[in-house]
Amino acid sequence: MPKRPPLSFHLVQRGEIPRLYAWGYRLLAVLFALMTGGVFLAALGYSPLNIYGTMLKGALGSPGMQRETIKLTIPLALTSLGVLLAFRMRFWNIGAEGQIAAGAIAASYFAYFQAHLPTAVLLPLMALAGILAGGLWGLIPAWFKTRFGTNETLFTLMLNYIVMNLITFLREGPWRDPAGGFAATPRFPKGARLPELPLPFVGNVHIGWIVTLAMVLLLFLYMRYTKQGYEIAVVGENERTARYAGMPVRKIVLRTMFLSAGICGLAGMLQVAGPDRQLTDAVAGGRGFAAVSVVWLARLSPFGSLAVAFLFSVMQKGCSMMQTEYRIPASMSDILQGIILFCVLGAEFFLQYRISRRKEALA
Repeated sequence: MPKRPPLSFHLVQRGEIPRLYAWGYRLLAVLFALMTGGVFLAALGYSPLNIYGTMLKGALGSPGMQRETIKLTIPLALTSLGVLLAFRMRFWNIGAEGQIAAGAIAASYFAYFQAHLPTAVLLPLMALAGILAGGLWGLIPAWFKTRFGTNETLFTLMLNYIVMNLITFLREGPWRDPAGGFAATPRFPKGARLPELPLPFVGNVHIGWIVTLAMVLLLFLYMRYTKQGYEIAVVGENERTARYAGMPVRKIVLRTMFLSAGICGLAGMLQVAGPDRQLTDAVAGGRGFAAVSVVWLARLSPFGSLAVAFLFSVMQKGCSMMQTEYRIPASMSDILQGIILFCVLGAEFFLQYRISRRKEALA
């Protein structure tokens, strides 16, 4: 009898999916992730409902906890907006950590050495310095990419280590607090700290929340309604098409990467002048890498990035409460976050592709 041809599987790109169906699919992925995490918790002897309830309580249970969650959301959302801008152009900016740090260093210089200036002058100078420092740091890989065709993923990633070690040098060397008992930079003077304004239903939070909301709106309008935003989309879709249409691709790449890194630098300034109130080597705190996941989950949407960044912050703050109340190791919360991210990112993959079966002829 003739043998049946072996079966093989391959990926086939899906056509356009209704938006309601896509969001329903994502919701199922989140529910599946929570169920999977619950099974894992139950296997370790914990009650999944109690753990999840504690996480929500720890992130949103009181105005104080809500304020802390918002403070986590601000730098993550702002960094995600910067990463989003580069990703829309298909420039894989993995250097947001370093760009945050560069902006923080530049802002800290004015806080430490120009503190005599009025607050109304000092804070805008710090913000401008953060944007310029972050933008210029991001221009380095962009210039090498357009000039020599280098790999921007590796280039931006390696630059992170340079600027993070620069903070360590400043903390232990020229900017070390002489009054401190260990290596640390001084606390910012009052004039270099962000003022607080009331956020509805939450209370007083530093003005970074206003900056973040304004940046979300500005970036949405920039990408949707401006010529520069259209150019970014065209370059991202097909660089050859952009060149054929007469677009200055090199200029677009440099300009967009400066803006992308500049927004990340602004996030660094808000972090040091807001919650931290001093320059530390934890100023980026992994937000540059977390922003990559945020942007992909948000489907390169500014408003979606804000929402996903908030959910990430709820999970981070809730997991810290879970560790405290149940004495669960930090690795447990990382596992739960990993399960959720894996399921949601997997859902995004299968929204774009499906597995198809085909028969192959025998040789």
